[in-house]
Amino acid sequence: MEKYHSELQTKKLNIPAMLAGKKVLVAVCGSIAAYKTAFFVRLLNKAGAEVKVIMTHSAKSFITPLTLSTLSKNPVLSTFEKDDSGEWNNHVDLGLWADLMIVAPASANTLSKMAHGACDNLVTAVYLSARCPVMVCPAMDLDMYQHPATRTNLQKLKDYGNIIIDAESGELASGLSGEGRMAEPEHIIEFVEEFFSRSQSLKGKKVLMTSGPTHEAIDPVRFIGNHSTGKMGTSIAMELVSRGAEIQFVSGPTGHYPKHPSVQVTKVTSADEMFEASKAYFADMDIAIFTAAVADYKPKTVANSKIKKQENDLDIILAPNPDIAKELGAVKMNQFTIGFALETDQEEDNALKKLEKKNLDMIVLNSLRNEGAGFAHDTNKVSIYDKHNNVSHFELKSKAEVAKDLVDLLERALNE
Repeated sequence: MEKYHSELQTKKLNIPAMLAGKKVLVAVCGSIAAYKTAFFVRLLNKAGAEVKVIMTHSAKSFITPLTLSTLSKNPVLSTFEKDDSGEWNNHVDLGLWADLMIVAPASANTLSKMAHGACDNLVTAVYLSARCPVMVCPAMDLDMYQHPATRTNLQKLKDYGNIIIDAESGELASGLSGEGRMAEPEHIIEFVEEFFSRSQSLKGKKVLMTSGPTHEAIDPVRFIGNHSTGKMGTSIAMELVSRGAEIQFVSGPTGHYPKHPSVQVTKVTSADEMFEASKAYFADMDIAIFTAAVADYKPKTVANSKIKKQENDLDIILAPNPDIAKELGAVKMNQFTIGFALETDQEEDNALKKLEKKNLDMIVLNSLRNEGAGFAHDTNKVSIYDKHNNVSHFELKSKAEVAKDLVDLLERALNE
């Protein structure tokens, strides 16, 4: 350990000044790599970050709370109760406090718990409560790291929008040599620097987003709708706020809503309600992204009571819903607008027609013909077109990665 400390001292680390004042929550799990966390916490503190540390019970076998408390200049927490006083260590407050949470080292056991929503200790409770971005630094033996279960868990965490700092290669505690070492503290600092640099790129930008399906009532019980889950919209919203944007998120009925202090969620049911809410926000926005799968039609009349089943056919007359992207595109001033097109036939032609018809700056096309794309999946395969005849084609990716690709293109367009 003294040798490791000496090596760090001889390296010229470019500690980023942008970390000054940032609130970083470091979570430590049971791994021999925990000794590196001491140096990482010291580097964060030296950079001017405000650091708090939480630990699993097993982490105490590898590094003492006293060491991390001394280096972080804050008490280290590992249980839900404060000593014997009966006071509560509030995991929700910790999750809200941080600008960034870093799990370093993240053991195979904790990775599995995070991926599957298990919540049996303070670290996993804070993780599930955190509204800030989360970085994960895995550390384990090479066979554990390459096991399909571990790879699946890491992919799940990526799909949740977590940032994975891949393990590095070298000599392991088992005596074997290979991939599984926790990234070196100075390498993690570089990731943190890049994160906070990127997190300022859309600072001050206001974004309107529509997401999810709409439900168009037939009677008090039944409705016309679609299979949209809102996953794509939520992924984009979380990528935008990670870069400093403020979001007005107008969503139809779904189980997926972004949770972040910079996201204001407005819940609606019908296309008319979504249109009215979107109109109310649009004039003050810099950007509008229409990811919602809005029903094209609604019943012309809605029955006041449940329609009883009859032997004869039931005819329902449908009336067109407002085209939200088109209506707002017609009155936009300087807003940058992005639409989505989910197609089954003549995909590119239909997408390009919508790009022009709705006065969009960019449109994202995906096809139900592509396996793993479209509604209800955690993945998507898209092509993105802009009004200058540029097109970018992407392979099948997690929706979190698709969101990153889209926001990268958005930033590039805004800076041209």
